[in-house]
Amino acid sequence: MGSGSFRIRARCGRARAAVLETAHGPVETPAFLPVATQGTVKALGPVELEETGTRMLLANAFHLGLRPGVDAIAACGGLHRFMGWHGAILTDSGGYQVFSLGHLRKVTDEGVSFQSPIDGATVFLTPERALEIQLAFGADCVVTLDECPPAGAPPDAVRRATFRTIEWAMRSRAVAARGGVLLFGIVQGGLDPALRIRAASETAAIGFDGHAIGGLSVGEERAARGGIIDATAAALPETHPRYLMGIGEPREIADAVAAGIDLFDCTMPTLLGHTGTLLHDGGRIALQRSEFREDLGPPVPGCPCPTCRVYTRAYIRHLIKRREILGSILGALHNVFYMQDLMRRIHAAIEAGRLEDLRGTLSPPDGPE
Repeated sequence: MGSGSFRIRARCGRARAAVLETAHGPVETPAFLPVATQGTVKALGPVELEETGTRMLLANAFHLGLRPGVDAIAACGGLHRFMGWHGAILTDSGGYQVFSLGHLRKVTDEGVSFQSPIDGATVFLTPERALEIQLAFGADCVVTLDECPPAGAPPDAVRRATFRTIEWAMRSRAVAARGGVLLFGIVQGGLDPALRIRAASETAAIGFDGHAIGGLSVGEERAARGGIIDATAAALPETHPRYLMGIGEPREIADAVAAGIDLFDCTMPTLLGHTGTLLHDGGRIALQRSEFREDLGPPVPGCPCPTCRVYTRAYIRHLIKRREILGSILGALHNVFYMQDLMRRIHAAIEAGRLEDLRGTLSPPDGPE
């Protein structure tokens, strides 16, 4: 990727306001990617997502490769046409499933052998195959296969996973990609700063279009990862986009932006929305609580999203309590709108040189993940 594909427009300390050019249009960064694991952001369609200001989604190549399958999506003209989504798509390689499906897989230097969670069939995923699947889907941004060690893994296991991830990155880089596809290498290293910095340096030397920081938000204490994010981001090339995987708390995002991160994804906003828990700068409002039973006020006062403009706290509480689908839609719609509005405000704060002021308005998250 040439320098023209990631253009930094403004800086505030180490934070960058930039534009990432993709085959499906420009994406202003910092950017938040709602998670469409199965080809859909749960309870929200493309029209609603576009109305929130979403310009890029994350889809999961592992799950979609199993069902409906690579051939089915290719026959539909690729993932964009299959989903009816006109914006950019970043696909995850399946590396998180190496972590989350630990009881169903075996990892070797060659690749990962899975027992399919669908029908129990054996699936063998190599770094090359993981990339081929993503390219067949027609994704704008693709990522290398990685091994993500769990929180608390022994140091030897973390080092083995880190260097295996680098080796897999080199094999992935050798796979020919069509023009316009941006390839991201993943940096592992657990909570070891020196190992993270070394992995960042060796991964960057392979020659990727962008770099992802993986292996966080996997059970560690939040307080333990701030320094890791800062050190890893500082060790990655200034001229390339940096992607922090799986982090979605508003204050953590703002802190990571200050460290030089550009892209984020997380399921948390939509999952909370489905339960009637709505995000705002001061934290969360849990509308399922009894105190909102007769509250006719807007869900989040002052919020301009469609949910808060039209509906009341009492009504959304009723929908959630009765498990009505509309409750999930309205909660997810608010939370995705909030996240995109937060990214717009962060972008503007960087341009104005006032990111620290904005960070101070966001409530810090409490406790472990």
